Amino acid sequence: MHQRMLHLDWKGKTMSKDFNDFMNTQDDSMLYDTQDVQNNKIWAALSYVGILFILPLLVNGGQSRYAKYHANQGFILFLAEAVVIIANAILGKIPLLGRILPALLSLAILALIIIGILNAANGKAKQLPLIGNLLHVFDK
Repeated sequence: MHQRMLHLDWKGKTMSKDFNDFMNTQDDSMLYDTQDVQNNKIWAALSYVGILFILPLLVNGGQSRYAKYHANQGFILFLAEAVVIIANAILGKIPLLGRILPALLSLAILALIIIGILNAANGKAKQLPLIGNLLHVFDK
């Protein structure tokens, strides 16, 4: 019997290809001035830490387009975190499932936080997987 690790076929696709497609979100990095990116990487990265998404809007009068892009992504993530907290409170009442699903949802949020921080710190303006294109509040 031949086994394939991490490359399980599913309708002609592989898990690793699907993961790469999932992670390959729209990259708008070239739309931002390199000096703006270099000067505001820290503020952009902080926007993925809860309510701190507001900091890039306050620093330098909110003039950095790069920081505003990440503030928008951080705001979307903040809203997703709120939804997950509410869902976890509801799901927590269900035996067994109430322990597993909230943990998975919380790990997904943590993964998105890490992805956002890494993108911002590396000078990338990439949308977060799944949720990155939901709202455009600050980056217009």
